[in-house]
Amino acid sequence: MNFRKVNIEQQGKWMYSLSEQLYPICRSITGNGVRQTLSIINDLIPLEISEVPSGTKAFDWEIPNEWNIRDAWIKNPKNEKIVDFKKNNLHILNYSGPVAKKVELKELKNHLFTLPGFPEWIPYRTSYYKLQWGFCLSYNQYKDLEDGEYEVFIDSDLNPGSLTYAQCYIPGKSNKEVLISCHICHPSLCNDNLSGIVIAVNLARLLYMTKPYYSYRFLFVPGTIGSITWLSKNEDKIGNIKHGLVLSLLGDPSAFHYKKSRQGCSEIDQILEYLLKSRKNSKILDFSPYGYDERQYCSPGFNLPVGSLSRKPFGEFPEYHSSADNLDFISPFNLSESLNLMLDIVTVLEGNKAFINTNPKGEPQLGKRGLYDNVGGQGQSKYFQMALLWLLNLSDGNNSLLDIANKSGIEFEVLVSASKKLAKATLLK
Repeated sequence: MNFRKVNIEQQGKWMYSLSEQLYPICRSITGNGVRQTLSIINDLIPLEISEVPSGTKAFDWEIPNEWNIRDAWIKNPKNEKIVDFKKNNLHILNYSGPVAKKVELKELKNHLFTLPGFPEWIPYRTSYYKLQWGFCLSYNQYKDLEDGEYEVFIDSDLNPGSLTYAQCYIPGKSNKEVLISCHICHPSLCNDNLSGIVIAVNLARLLYMTKPYYSYRFLFVPGTIGSITWLSKNEDKIGNIKHGLVLSLLGDPSAFHYKKSRQGCSEIDQILEYLLKSRKNSKILDFSPYGYDERQYCSPGFNLPVGSLSRKPFGEFPEYHSSADNLDFISPFNLSESLNLMLDIVTVLEGNKAFINTNPKGEPQLGKRGLYDNVGGQGQSKYFQMALLWLLNLSDGNNSLLDIANKSGIEFEVLVSASKKLAKATLLK
Protein backbone atom coordinates (compact mmCIF):
# COMPACT_ATOMS: atom_id res chain seq x y z
CA MET A 1 0.00 0.00 0.00
CA ASN A 2 1.55 3.27 -1.13
CA PHE A 3 0.64 6.53 0.61
CA ARG A 4 3.56 8.48 -0.85
CA LYS A 5 1.25 10.65 -2.95
CA VAL A 6 -0.59 11.90 0.15
CA ASN A 7 0.10 15.59 0.81
CA ILE A 8 0.82 15.36 4.53
CA GLU A 9 0.98 19.13 5.04
CA GLN A 10 -2.45 19.56 3.43
CA GLN A 11 -3.87 16.74 5.56
CA GLY A 12 -2.60 18.47 8.71
CA LYS A 13 -4.45 21.64 7.80
CA TRP A 14 -7.61 19.64 7.07
CA MET A 15 -7.47 17.89 10.44
CA TYR A 16 -6.87 21.15 12.30
CA SER A 17 -9.86 22.70 10.53
CA LEU A 18 -12.03 19.76 11.61
CA SER A 19 -10.75 20.24 15.18
CA GLU A 20 -11.87 23.87 15.01
CA GLN A 21 -15.33 22.73 13.95
CA LEU A 22 -15.66 20.16 16.75
CA TYR A 23 -14.00 22.19 19.51
CA PRO A 24 -17.04 24.23 20.72
CA ILE A 25 -19.31 21.18 21.19
CA CYS A 26 -20.04 20.11 24.76
CA ARG A 27 -19.61 16.32 24.69
CA SER A 28 -20.03 13.79 27.46
CA ILE A 29 -20.52 10.03 27.72
CA THR A 30 -24.10 10.49 26.51
CA GLY A 31 -26.21 13.25 25.03
CA ASN A 32 -26.72 15.49 22.06
CA GLY A 33 -23.12 16.71 22.01
CA VAL A 34 -22.01 13.21 21.01
CA ARG A 35 -24.75 13.01 18.38
CA GLN A 36 -23.80 16.40 16.93
CA THR A 37 -20.17 15.32 16.74
CA LEU A 38 -21.03 12.04 15.01
CA SER A 39 -23.34 13.85 12.60
CA ILE A 40 -20.42 16.01 11.45
CA ILE A 41 -18.17 12.95 11.09
CA ASN A 42 -20.91 11.10 9.22
CA ASP A 43 -20.74 13.77 6.52
CA LEU A 44 -17.08 12.83 6.00
CA ILE A 45 -17.08 9.04 6.35
CA PRO A 46 -20.05 6.65 6.47
CA LEU A 47 -20.94 5.74 10.05
CA GLU A 48 -23.17 3.09 11.54
CA ILE A 49 -24.58 4.90 14.58
CA SER A 50 -25.97 2.90 17.50
CA GLU A 51 -28.17 4.01 20.40
CA VAL A 52 -28.14 1.83 23.52
CA PRO A 53 -30.99 2.64 25.97
CA SER A 54 -30.36 3.75 29.54
CA GLY A 55 -30.56 0.83 31.93
CA THR A 56 -29.09 -1.65 29.44
CA LYS A 57 -26.58 -4.02 31.02
CA ALA A 58 -23.09 -4.10 29.52
CA PHE A 59 -21.22 -6.82 31.39
CA ASP A 60 -20.76 -5.41 34.93
CA TRP A 61 -21.90 -1.92 33.87
CA GLU A 62 -25.23 -0.28 33.13
CA ILE A 63 -25.96 2.51 30.65
CA PRO A 64 -26.69 5.63 32.75
CA ASN A 65 -29.37 8.23 32.19
CA GLU A 66 -28.66 10.60 29.33
CA TRP A 67 -27.27 14.03 30.19
CA ASN A 68 -27.94 17.20 28.24
CA ILE A 69 -27.18 20.79 29.16
CA ARG A 70 -28.34 24.09 27.69
CA ASP A 71 -27.00 26.77 30.01
CA ALA A 72 -25.20 27.32 33.32
CA TRP A 73 -23.83 30.32 35.17
CA ILE A 74 -22.94 31.91 38.51
CA LYS A 75 -23.88 35.48 39.43
CA ASN A 76 -22.09 37.33 42.21
CA PRO A 77 -23.79 39.49 44.89
CA LYS A 78 -23.72 42.40 42.41
CA ASN A 79 -25.78 40.33 39.96
CA GLU A 80 -22.79 40.07 37.61
CA LYS A 81 -22.34 36.83 35.66
CA ILE A 82 -18.86 35.69 36.66
CA VAL A 83 -18.92 32.11 35.35
CA ASP A 84 -20.66 31.37 32.05
CA PHE A 85 -20.99 27.92 30.46
CA LYS A 86 -21.77 29.51 27.10
CA LYS A 87 -18.35 31.15 27.05
CA ASN A 88 -16.47 27.94 27.94
CA ASN A 89 -18.19 24.60 28.40
CA LEU A 90 -15.44 23.42 30.76
CA HIS A 91 -16.98 25.74 33.36
CA ILE A 92 -19.56 23.07 34.18
CA LEU A 93 -18.88 19.93 36.19
CA ASN A 94 -19.67 17.48 33.40
CA TYR A 95 -22.89 15.54 34.17
CA SER A 96 -24.05 18.13 36.73
CA GLY A 97 -27.67 17.87 37.73
CA PRO A 98 -29.98 20.88 37.41
CA VAL A 99 -29.97 23.61 40.03
CA ALA A 100 -31.44 27.09 40.44
CA LYS A 101 -30.93 28.72 43.81
CA LYS A 102 -29.07 31.28 45.88
CA VAL A 103 -26.26 30.19 48.17
CA GLU A 104 -23.74 31.79 50.48
CA LEU A 105 -20.10 31.74 49.43
CA LYS A 106 -19.19 29.09 52.01
CA GLU A 107 -21.67 26.63 50.49
CA LEU A 108 -20.77 27.60 46.92
CA LYS A 109 -17.12 26.75 47.49
CA ASN A 110 -18.09 23.13 48.16
CA HIS A 111 -19.17 22.95 44.50
CA LEU A 112 -16.21 24.72 42.89
CA PHE A 113 -13.14 23.15 41.25
CA THR A 114 -9.88 24.93 40.41
CA LEU A 115 -6.23 24.34 39.47
CA PRO A 116 -4.17 26.31 42.02
CA GLY A 117 -0.92 25.30 40.30
CA PHE A 118 -2.08 26.95 37.06
CA PRO A 119 -4.20 29.84 38.29
CA GLU A 120 -5.39 31.06 34.87
CA TRP A 121 -6.65 27.68 33.62
CA ILE A 122 -10.09 26.10 34.00
CA PRO A 123 -10.01 22.40 34.98
CA TYR A 124 -12.10 19.70 33.33
CA ARG A 125 -13.97 17.61 35.90
CA THR A 126 -16.74 15.00 35.66
CA SER A 127 -19.26 13.28 37.90
CA TYR A 128 -20.78 10.61 35.68
CA TYR A 129 -21.97 8.18 38.31
CA LYS A 130 -22.61 10.39 41.37
CA LEU A 131 -25.40 12.93 41.15
CA GLN A 132 -24.14 16.38 42.15
CA TRP A 133 -23.71 19.83 40.70
CA GLY A 134 -20.64 21.99 40.35
CA PHE A 135 -18.63 24.55 38.42
CA CYS A 136 -15.03 24.78 37.28
CA LEU A 137 -13.22 28.10 37.20
CA SER A 138 -9.74 29.52 37.25
CA TYR A 139 -8.03 29.82 40.60
CA ASN A 140 -7.64 33.56 40.00
CA GLN A 141 -11.43 33.85 39.71
CA TYR A 142 -11.83 31.74 42.83
CA LYS A 143 -9.49 33.98 44.87
CA ASP A 144 -11.49 37.07 43.90
CA LEU A 145 -14.80 35.72 45.23
CA GLU A 146 -16.19 37.93 48.00
CA ASP A 147 -18.51 37.03 50.84
CA GLY A 148 -22.19 37.31 50.08
CA GLU A 149 -25.04 35.57 48.32
CA TYR A 150 -24.48 34.01 44.89
CA GLU A 151 -27.04 32.83 42.38
CA VAL A 152 -26.32 29.52 40.68
CA PHE A 153 -28.18 28.18 37.67
CA ILE A 154 -27.72 24.96 35.70
CA ASP A 155 -30.23 24.15 32.98
CA SER A 156 -29.52 20.45 32.48
CA ASP A 157 -31.43 17.21 32.66
CA LEU A 158 -30.64 13.59 33.46
CA ASN A 159 -33.37 11.41 32.01
CA PRO A 160 -33.72 7.95 30.51
CA GLY A 161 -32.28 8.15 27.03
CA SER A 162 -29.40 6.31 25.43
CA LEU A 163 -25.65 6.05 24.93
CA THR A 164 -24.51 6.79 21.39
CA TYR A 165 -21.51 5.31 19.61
CA ALA A 166 -20.54 4.83 15.98
CA GLN A 167 -18.39 2.63 13.80
CA CYS A 168 -17.03 2.90 10.30
CA TYR A 169 -16.24 -0.40 8.59
CA ILE A 170 -13.98 -0.53 5.55
CA PRO A 171 -14.04 -4.02 4.00
CA GLY A 172 -10.77 -5.46 2.73
CA LYS A 173 -9.81 -8.58 0.82
CA SER A 174 -9.74 -10.45 4.12
CA ASN A 175 -12.27 -10.47 6.95
CA LYS A 176 -9.36 -10.17 9.38
CA GLU A 177 -9.76 -6.78 11.05
CA VAL A 178 -7.66 -3.88 12.24
CA LEU A 179 -9.46 -2.02 15.06
CA ILE A 180 -8.91 1.74 15.41
CA SER A 181 -10.63 3.25 18.45
CA CYS A 182 -10.92 6.78 19.86
CA HIS A 183 -13.06 8.31 22.59
CA ILE A 184 -15.62 11.02 21.86
CA CYS A 185 -16.77 11.93 25.37
CA HIS A 186 -14.58 14.98 26.07
CA PRO A 187 -15.87 18.53 25.52
CA SER A 188 -13.55 21.38 24.45
CA LEU A 189 -10.26 19.54 24.81
CA CYS A 190 -8.12 19.39 21.67
CA ASN A 191 -5.30 17.00 22.39
CA ASP A 192 -7.55 14.83 24.54
CA ASN A 193 -9.25 13.85 22.40
CA LEU A 194 -10.07 15.79 19.25
CA SER A 195 -6.63 14.82 17.94
CA GLY A 196 -7.49 11.11 18.07
CA ILE A 197 -10.86 11.73 16.44
CA VAL A 198 -9.60 13.80 13.49
CA ILE A 199 -6.69 11.42 12.78
CA ALA A 200 -9.03 8.43 12.83
CA VAL A 201 -11.47 10.20 10.49
CA ASN A 202 -8.72 11.19 8.07
CA LEU A 203 -7.13 7.73 8.08
CA ALA A 204 -10.53 6.22 7.25
CA ARG A 205 -10.96 8.71 4.38
CA LEU A 206 -7.58 7.72 2.94
CA LEU A 207 -8.22 3.99 3.34
CA TYR A 208 -11.47 4.32 1.41
CA MET A 209 -9.35 5.30 -1.61
CA THR A 210 -7.38 2.03 -1.47
CA LYS A 211 -8.09 -1.66 -1.68
CA PRO A 212 -6.63 -2.92 1.60
CA TYR A 213 -5.93 -6.53 2.46
CA TYR A 214 -7.26 -6.16 5.99
CA SER A 215 -10.70 -4.89 6.86
CA TYR A 216 -10.64 -1.80 9.08
CA ARG A 217 -13.11 -1.02 11.85
CA PHE A 218 -13.06 2.51 13.27
CA LEU A 219 -14.84 2.99 16.61
CA PHE A 220 -15.97 6.35 17.96
CA VAL A 221 -17.05 5.58 21.51
CA PRO A 222 -17.44 7.33 24.86
CA GLY A 223 -14.50 6.43 27.09
CA THR A 224 -14.74 3.26 29.21
CA ILE A 225 -18.52 2.76 29.15
CA GLY A 226 -18.53 3.10 25.35
CA SER A 227 -15.89 0.48 24.61
CA ILE A 228 -17.38 -1.86 27.21
CA THR A 229 -20.79 -1.42 25.61
CA TRP A 230 -19.40 -2.06 22.11
CA LEU A 231 -17.66 -5.21 23.31
CA SER A 232 -20.84 -6.45 24.98
CA LYS A 233 -22.84 -5.89 21.80
CA ASN A 234 -20.28 -7.26 19.35
CA GLU A 235 -18.74 -10.38 20.83
CA ASP A 236 -19.36 -12.13 17.51
CA LYS A 237 -16.84 -9.78 15.83
CA ILE A 238 -14.04 -10.19 18.37
CA GLY A 239 -12.50 -13.22 16.67
CA ASN A 240 -11.79 -11.25 13.50
CA ILE A 241 -9.71 -8.55 15.25
CA LYS A 242 -6.04 -9.28 14.60
CA HIS A 243 -4.52 -5.87 15.29
CA GLY A 244 -5.68 -2.71 17.04
CA LEU A 245 -4.79 0.76 18.26
CA VAL A 246 -6.39 3.28 20.59
CA LEU A 247 -5.62 6.83 19.40
CA SER A 248 -5.36 9.80 21.74
CA LEU A 249 -3.14 12.79 22.59
CA LEU A 250 -1.67 13.05 19.09
CA GLY A 251 -1.73 16.80 18.46
CA ASP A 252 0.97 18.14 20.80
CA PRO A 253 4.69 18.41 19.94
CA SER A 254 5.95 15.67 22.29
CA ALA A 255 7.72 12.50 21.15
CA PHE A 256 5.58 9.47 20.37
CA HIS A 257 4.73 6.98 23.10
CA TYR A 258 3.33 3.52 22.47
CA LYS A 259 1.84 1.36 25.20
CA LYS A 260 1.96 -2.30 24.27
CA SER A 261 -1.02 -4.59 24.23
CA ARG A 262 -1.50 -7.00 27.15
CA GLN A 263 -0.01 -9.73 24.95
CA GLY A 264 3.19 -7.69 24.77
CA CYS A 265 4.56 -9.34 21.63
CA SER A 266 1.66 -9.06 19.17
CA GLU A 267 2.37 -8.00 15.61
CA ILE A 268 1.11 -4.46 16.26
CA ASP A 269 3.55 -4.24 19.22
CA GLN A 270 6.42 -5.36 16.99
CA ILE A 271 5.45 -2.89 14.24
CA LEU A 272 5.42 0.08 16.63
CA GLU A 273 8.75 -0.96 18.15
CA TYR A 274 10.22 -1.10 14.65
CA LEU A 275 8.78 2.22 13.45
CA LEU A 276 9.50 4.21 16.59
CA LYS A 277 13.20 3.31 16.54
CA SER A 278 13.63 6.01 13.91
CA ARG A 279 11.48 8.61 15.75
CA LYS A 280 13.63 10.69 18.07
CA ASN A 281 12.98 10.29 21.83
CA SER A 282 10.03 7.97 21.25
CA LYS A 283 9.29 5.44 23.97
CA ILE A 284 7.77 1.98 24.18
CA LEU A 285 5.79 1.38 27.37
CA ASP A 286 4.73 -1.94 28.81
CA PHE A 287 1.03 -2.62 29.19
CA SER A 288 -0.73 -1.51 32.35
CA PRO A 289 -4.44 -1.82 33.22
CA TYR A 290 -4.73 1.95 33.69
CA GLY A 291 -5.25 4.34 30.79
CA TYR A 292 -7.64 4.62 27.88
CA ASP A 293 -9.86 2.03 26.23
CA GLU A 294 -6.99 -0.33 25.45
CA ARG A 295 -7.55 -1.66 28.97
CA GLN A 296 -11.07 -2.77 27.95
CA TYR A 297 -9.98 -4.41 24.69
CA CYS A 298 -7.09 -6.04 26.58
CA SER A 299 -9.18 -7.22 29.54
CA PRO A 300 -8.49 -10.92 30.20
CA GLY A 301 -11.84 -12.04 28.79
CA PHE A 302 -10.84 -10.64 25.38
CA ASN A 303 -7.04 -10.11 25.46
CA LEU A 304 -7.10 -8.46 22.05
CA PRO A 305 -3.85 -7.31 20.42
CA VAL A 306 -4.67 -3.62 20.94
CA GLY A 307 -2.07 -1.06 21.97
CA SER A 308 -2.32 2.66 22.65
CA LEU A 309 -0.59 5.36 20.60
CA SER A 310 -0.09 8.90 21.88
CA ARG A 311 2.41 11.70 22.11
CA LYS A 312 2.95 12.59 25.77
CA PRO A 313 0.98 10.08 27.89
CA PHE A 314 -2.15 11.24 29.71
CA GLY A 315 -1.60 13.11 32.95
CA GLU A 316 2.08 13.76 32.18
CA PHE A 317 1.70 17.27 30.76
CA PRO A 318 0.28 20.24 32.67
CA GLU A 319 -2.33 21.15 30.03
CA TYR A 320 -4.04 17.76 30.48
CA HIS A 321 -7.75 18.08 31.36
CA SER A 322 -7.70 21.85 31.43
CA SER A 323 -8.68 24.83 29.30
CA ALA A 324 -5.04 25.04 28.19
CA ASP A 325 -5.69 21.96 26.04
CA ASN A 326 -7.12 24.26 23.40
CA LEU A 327 -6.61 24.99 19.71
CA ASP A 328 -3.29 26.69 20.50
CA PHE A 329 -1.93 23.52 22.11
CA ILE A 330 -2.22 21.42 18.94
CA SER A 331 -1.00 22.26 15.46
CA PRO A 332 -1.50 21.14 11.85
CA PHE A 333 2.15 20.06 11.75
CA ASN A 334 1.88 17.83 14.83
CA LEU A 335 -1.35 16.29 13.54
CA SER A 336 0.26 15.63 10.17
CA GLU A 337 3.25 13.92 11.83
CA SER A 338 0.88 11.65 13.75
CA LEU A 339 -1.09 10.84 10.61
CA ASN A 340 2.16 10.08 8.80
CA LEU A 341 3.06 7.55 11.51
CA MET A 342 -0.37 5.96 11.17
CA LEU A 343 0.16 5.65 7.41
CA ASP A 344 3.50 3.96 8.08
CA ILE A 345 1.78 1.56 10.49
CA VAL A 346 -0.84 0.65 7.89
CA THR A 347 1.86 0.25 5.22
CA VAL A 348 3.77 -2.26 7.37
CA LEU A 349 0.59 -4.06 8.46
CA GLU A 350 -0.54 -4.46 4.87
CA GLY A 351 2.86 -5.50 3.56
CA ASN A 352 4.08 -7.75 6.36
CA LYS A 353 3.98 -11.13 4.65
CA ALA A 354 6.03 -14.28 5.15
CA PHE A 355 7.49 -15.91 2.04
CA ILE A 356 9.00 -19.27 1.14
CA ASN A 357 12.13 -19.57 -0.96
CA THR A 358 11.25 -21.86 -3.88
CA ASN A 359 14.93 -22.57 -4.61
CA PRO A 360 16.40 -23.01 -1.13
CA LYS A 361 19.37 -25.29 -1.94
CA GLY A 362 22.23 -22.93 -2.37
CA GLU A 363 22.00 -19.34 -3.53
CA PRO A 364 19.98 -19.09 -6.76
CA GLN A 365 21.68 -17.49 -9.75
CA LEU A 366 20.26 -13.98 -9.83
CA GLY A 367 22.08 -12.80 -12.95
CA LYS A 368 20.32 -15.13 -15.36
CA ARG A 369 17.01 -13.87 -14.02
CA GLY A 370 17.93 -10.26 -14.70
CA LEU A 371 18.08 -9.30 -11.05
CA TYR A 372 21.71 -8.26 -11.09
CA ASP A 373 20.97 -6.02 -14.09
CA ASN A 374 18.16 -4.35 -12.12
CA VAL A 375 20.45 -3.95 -9.16
CA GLY A 376 23.23 -2.47 -11.24
CA GLY A 377 20.95 0.28 -12.51
CA GLN A 378 20.14 1.57 -9.05
CA GLY A 379 21.96 4.14 -6.99
CA GLN A 380 21.87 1.90 -3.92
CA SER A 381 22.56 -1.32 -5.82
CA LYS A 382 24.54 -3.04 -3.08
CA TYR A 383 21.89 -2.19 -0.49
CA PHE A 384 19.19 -3.63 -2.75
CA GLN A 385 21.31 -6.70 -3.49
CA MET A 386 21.64 -7.33 0.23
CA ALA A 387 17.86 -7.11 0.52
CA LEU A 388 17.54 -9.85 -2.11
CA LEU A 389 20.03 -12.06 -0.28
CA TRP A 390 18.46 -11.56 3.15
CA LEU A 391 15.04 -12.38 1.72
CA LEU A 392 16.25 -15.54 0.02
CA ASN A 393 18.05 -16.73 3.13
CA LEU A 394 15.33 -16.05 5.69
CA SER A 395 12.21 -16.78 3.63
CA ASP A 396 11.49 -20.18 5.13
CA GLY A 397 7.87 -19.41 6.04
CA ASN A 398 8.82 -18.57 9.62
CA ASN A 399 10.12 -15.04 9.13
CA SER A 400 7.94 -12.12 8.08
CA LEU A 401 9.26 -9.11 6.22
CA LEU A 402 9.24 -7.25 9.53
CA ASP A 403 11.38 -9.98 11.10
CA ILE A 404 13.82 -9.71 8.21
CA ALA A 405 13.88 -5.90 8.48
CA ASN A 406 14.79 -6.14 12.16
CA LYS A 407 17.48 -8.78 11.60
CA SER A 408 19.04 -7.18 8.53
CA GLY A 409 18.65 -3.48 9.31
CA ILE A 410 17.24 -2.99 5.82
CA GLU A 411 14.22 -0.68 5.51
CA PHE A 412 10.87 -2.41 5.31
CA GLU A 413 9.85 -0.71 2.07
CA VAL A 414 13.08 -1.82 0.38
CA LEU A 415 12.36 -5.41 1.40
CA VAL A 416 8.83 -5.11 0.03
CA SER A 417 10.20 -3.91 -3.30
CA ALA A 418 12.82 -6.68 -3.38
CA SER A 419 10.25 -9.34 -2.48
CA LYS A 420 8.10 -8.32 -5.42
CA LYS A 421 11.05 -8.76 -7.80
CA LEU A 422 11.91 -12.17 -6.33
CA ALA A 423 8.28 -13.27 -6.49
CA LYS A 424 8.06 -12.16 -10.13
CA ALA A 425 11.16 -14.29 -10.79
CA THR A 426 9.35 -17.21 -9.06
CA LEU A 427 12.03 -17.39 -6.36
CA LEU A 428 9.57 -16.53 -3.59
CA LYS A 429 6.00 -17.57 -3.03
